[in-house]
Amino acid sequence: MSLPFTDRNRRRNAKPHQNPVPDAKRDDVEGGFDGSSFTGAVFNLSTTIIGAGIMALPAAVKQLGLIPGSIMIILCAILTEFSIVTLLKFTRVSKTSTYSGVVRDAFGRIGRFLLLISIIFNNMGMLIAYMVIIGDVFSGTWSEGVHFTGVLEEWFGQRWWSTRPILLLLTTIFVFAPLTSFRRVDSLRYTSALSVALAIVFVVITAGVAIVKFVDGSIGVPNLMPKVTSQESFWKLFTTVPILVTAYICHHNVHPIENELKDPSHMNAIVQTSLLLCGSVYIATSIFGILLFGDNIQDDVLANFDGDLGVPYGTFLNDVVRVSYGIHLILVFPIVFFSLRLNLDGLLFPHAIPLAFDNKRFCFVSIILMAFVFVGANYVPSIWYAFQFTGATTTIAVGYIFPAAIALKDNRGVATKKDKLLSLLIIVLAVSCSTLAIFSDLYYSTFSKKTTLHEA
Repeated sequence: MSLPFTDRNRRRNAKPHQNPVPDAKRDDVEGGFDGSSFTGAVFNLSTTIIGAGIMALPAAVKQLGLIPGSIMIILCAILTEFSIVTLLKFTRVSKTSTYSGVVRDAFGRIGRFLLLISIIFNNMGMLIAYMVIIGDVFSGTWSEGVHFTGVLEEWFGQRWWSTRPILLLLTTIFVFAPLTSFRRVDSLRYTSALSVALAIVFVVITAGVAIVKFVDGSIGVPNLMPKVTSQESFWKLFTTVPILVTAYICHHNVHPIENELKDPSHMNAIVQTSLLLCGSVYIATSIFGILLFGDNIQDDVLANFDGDLGVPYGTFLNDVVRVSYGIHLILVFPIVFFSLRLNLDGLLFPHAIPLAFDNKRFCFVSIILMAFVFVGANYVPSIWYAFQFTGATTTIAVGYIFPAAIALKDNRGVATKKDKLLSLLIIVLAVSCSTLAIFSDLYYSTFSKKTTLHEA
């Protein structure tokens, strides 16, 4: 079922000279224009999903064990599909065209405010993590007193332009600024296609090296089940939950992508196709990453591609993996930034005309956000901690709690009994997992510090 013709035409034909849009209607006109294809939408949504989370997944699956970890990846995909389909169902019956519009219809302006804050913090955390990884890949990083060299440092030696702050500044000015200047998400379909292709390159190389080493007997079978040997190891299992949830977050871009489709009725199929593609990539990455690196796998598996792989052309393959994924994240950045800018603008200027038609406001919001992400990227010490925080709080809220709460309230009377039961289950699981993840993370961090002090 597509959006009403009049609503879609109002969004498509909105002009800069229109009067300011009331808050009750603003969310319905925010968006883009008709015309994007099924394939382009799949690439854009898949790129939103396959961000930096793929690099933290192998470490998370290793802690859970290969079998439980793979099951969790599939389960999270199923729950994500249900939450998005539920969101789209209520979008259509409430005749809105944005996530915040659906929440406003169910919970009023307070609910809308809480959602916008959650999306802003979630996307901001993701973008900072992306920029951190880009800096790690090309400039290198320090971890526990050990320096991991970046690709540019290996190729050209230490140069003023290859230092982390300068490189990130140059990337922001000459790469991110142009890519984030597009007013429509469909304009990013080609960069999204390349981004997905580069992620698959990473998976193919990891799988190829792992298979070669497994056949020649240099690596063994990974742990199929988790190893729980102490209270510490038990609580550490729950720190993997936010990583798994973060890996599938894409709800903030569902509506901008749907608003530009030639046929919005295809959106459910687009979601299913994207989740199937991304779930397959996630499982393959986890299996072959764990098989290849075993107990030595890092929180960010990309860090493992810094030494000898034990195969011919190992150094070359290391560089291909690191560069391809670094470029992948550069191409993911603008599509996540797109929804971040829309939602921050909706929070700050709720009565203004659509952002795409106000050049000054568009530039102002873009520059402020870009500066904040740049500063944040130079102060986040570990991708693991960044994803634990955002995953345990805002990501779970945006991806699971808000859609389930909308279905439970059911102010439009369209939710089935099954929808409500699943929604209740999702909320209970989401709140429980979030609480346990935060508690276990604090416990594990405290325990580790005490152990370090005792050993000292």
